[in-house]
Amino acid sequence: MIHRHVGQYAVRKMCRWLSVSASGYYAWRARRESARDREDRRLVVEIRALHESTRRSYGSPRIVAELRGRGWRVGRHRVARLMRREGLRAKPRRRFRVTTRSDHNHPVAIDRVRRRFTAPAPNRLWVSDITYVWTREGWLYLAIILDLFSRRVVGWSMGSRLTSALAVDALRMAVGRRRPSIGLVVHSDRGVQYASAEFRKALLACGAIQSMSRKGNCYDNAVAESFFGSLKIEWIPDRWYDTRAEARRDIVEYIEAFYNCRRLHSTLGRLSPQAFERQAAGA
Repeated sequence: MIHRHVGQYAVRKMCRWLSVSASGYYAWRARRESARDREDRRLVVEIRALHESTRRSYGSPRIVAELRGRGWRVGRHRVARLMRREGLRAKPRRRFRVTTRSDHNHPVAIDRVRRRFTAPAPNRLWVSDITYVWTREGWLYLAIILDLFSRRVVGWSMGSRLTSALAVDALRMAVGRRRPSIGLVVHSDRGVQYASAEFRKALLACGAIQSMSRKGNCYDNAVAESFFGSLKIEWIPDRWYDTRAEARRDIVEYIEAFYNCRRLHSTLGRLSPQAFERQAAGA
């Protein structure tokens, strides 16, 4: 601390503030840096770069996994100590409102998932949900389709209006990308967008079976809710966005470049969704 602020404050004054002797400080400065200290210095540079590249969303467990993937032989306690010393910490969680409208007269499907958020193979069980992001132009709504096998976002759609088309477009993107077999289960909440005739018609066209959460129970669609929590905590800036176009570009980057391809998931053994699918395929 003293060494970093030499030139800004008098050494003796800083020693007095920190209750250390000036002679002790000068003796420390005269000693040669140990190999461990030199490695810590290089490690801190890597940790800072990783922390910034993930928009300060990673805590020590994911930082450790990234470092090991880059060839560093480090333990979690060492990384946690260095992060504390440097004042690096993951962003705290925030709470967000639920916007689901389930007060409609459309038919609803039974819950075929019952909180079993796993799938034996890709394209067997997808979950979907819709959230909103504030911009200075107004709300931007985001619908996603997520494959429970790998937690990969396989389809998404964004728009300025909360309509059934938002959910339908996300589904069509997912179907076009993944070409699922008949019998795929698509799970969502009971929102009017998912209960609409348009969405049910899109499911029928691709041979999918509909599943819905119980009324007013967000835990029945917890994986989709978790994705939105990660997006808003890890990626969306505190200042929000100036325009919907800016928000859209940034959210696409999060989904396609960071979340699907790079973000490490504890449920996947600290692999990204893309890496997990490649590993499962034997690639």
